[in-house]
Amino acid sequence: MKTIEFFLDSLKRQKTTSTVTNPYLDDGLVNNLRLYLEYMSNIQGKRILLVGEAPGYKGCRITGIPFSSVKVLMGTEHPLFHTIKPQLSLSDDALRNMTSENTATIVWQYLVDKKTVPLFWNSFPFHPHPKDKENKNRAPNSKEVAQGIIYLQQLYTIFQPDIVAGIGVKGVECAKRALPELTVKYIRHPSYGGKSEFIEGMNSIIQ
Repeated sequence: MKTIEFFLDSLKRQKTTSTVTNPYLDDGLVNNLRLYLEYMSNIQGKRILLVGEAPGYKGCRITGIPFSSVKVLMGTEHPLFHTIKPQLSLSDDALRNMTSENTATIVWQYLVDKKTVPLFWNSFPFHPHPKDKENKNRAPNSKEVAQGIIYLQQLYTIFQPDIVAGIGVKGVECAKRALPELTVKYIRHPSYGGKSEFIEGMNSIIQ
C-alpha cells in the first residue's frame, strides 16, 4: 500500500489557513482515510469513483472520510463501516455530539442495500470556509479546484475506476479537468431538494 501512503503524505503537506482547514494534519483522521482507502482498494467488481465538492464542517472535516459523518460511521448498517468502525479514530467531542450531515445521511441510506460500493472523493480535499469561521462551509474557488486536480489524478491511479462521475458541478469540473480522456457523468447533488434526482443518477451507475 505504498501508493496510498504517498497519497496520504501529500495531503498532510497542506497547511491550515484562515480560510482552509486541513483535517489530515490530525493523525487519527489520516488513519481513518487510510482504512477507507485500503478497504476500497480491495473491493471486487465494478469500480466507481464519485467526485464531490469539498469536505463539510459537520462531516469529512471531523471524520476524515469523504461523504460521511460521525452519525453515519457509528450508526449505518453498511458493511464498509461495520468493517472499519473498530479501528476508527474520532474525538471525544465528535462522539458526544454524534454530528449528522444531511448529504452523508442521504448517500448512505441509499447505499446500504446496494452491491456496489463507490469510492467518494472531493474536488478540493480540504475544508474551505469563510475567513476565520471554521464552523461554516463555502464552495471551493477555481484555484482550489485546480489544486484538487493533482490529488484526484493520484487517486485515480491508485483506484483505477471503471466509471468516474461528479456529484454536483464542481465535482464534474474537477474530474473533467483531471481526467480529460474520460467521459464524466453528472449526478445531481442531493442537497437543496436534489435527493430524487441524485437517486435517479446513482441508479444509472450503481447496482
